[in-house]
Amino acid sequence: MDNLKSVLSLFDPISLKDMDRVDLQNRTDTKFVFEAELLPKILTDIHSHYFILEINKKRTNDYQTLYYDTPDLKSYLDHHNGKGNRVKVRFRKYIDSNLNFLEVKYKSNKGRTIKSRQKVNAIETELSSNSKQFITDSSVYANSNLTPVLWNSFTRLTLVHKTKKERLTIDINLKFTAFSSKKSKAINHIVIAEVKQEKASGDSDFIQTIKKYHIRKSGMSKYCVGTALLNENIKKNNLKERILKINKLNYA
Repeated sequence: MDNLKSVLSLFDPISLKDMDRVDLQNRTDTKFVFEAELLPKILTDIHSHYFILEINKKRTNDYQTLYYDTPDLKSYLDHHNGKGNRVKVRFRKYIDSNLNFLEVKYKSNKGRTIKSRQKVNAIETELSSNSKQFITDSSVYANSNLTPVLWNSFTRLTLVHKTKKERLTIDINLKFTAFSSKKSKAINHIVIAEVKQEKASGDSDFIQTIKKYHIRKSGMSKYCVGTALLNENIKKNNLKERILKINKLNYA
């Protein structure tokens, strides 16, 4: 993707402050996974419909995340087993803006995503008392049992539709590292794109555009896929299709 920077220059910029109208902490998410080499073509097609987030004159923003789970990996298994009303707990560092948040994501059995978060000084590898209380208030977890499980890092493009209440995140350069074993795996050959809307709708210029590239909706939890890729002895039957897709795209 050597020409990505020049393609991103086609977009009109938007600031963090101006993104308030598409905060969408209560929303629907629709994900797509495709080959990284298609990204410049797709961005060229949609640039007139979206603003791009620009921070300190940068249009790509780096993120680092640390996911927490119970010792028996309840969060992972709830997702793997397709359970509704599930929770993920993570710390996220927005590197370019030097912001850190503790985030609790709740996915309802109606398909809605509700995110609660509080600002913290840094990513915590051991939960502070304030963080434990926030998790207690925001989820069903007995927070004292939560331990760090997985690091992941990626580069994100954030697009905001010019006329609709829609945000689009595009994640590239993904890397996973197991917290305990330090084993890591990079999957730089794929893109994870996520359309965030108040109500799920195919009336999105991004969704309409990618149809011509034969890209279909495909769920992809970074936490679950990273955990499955780096752990041999855990249940992963329901993630085989996603892992096979990652491997297939690598050799496409």
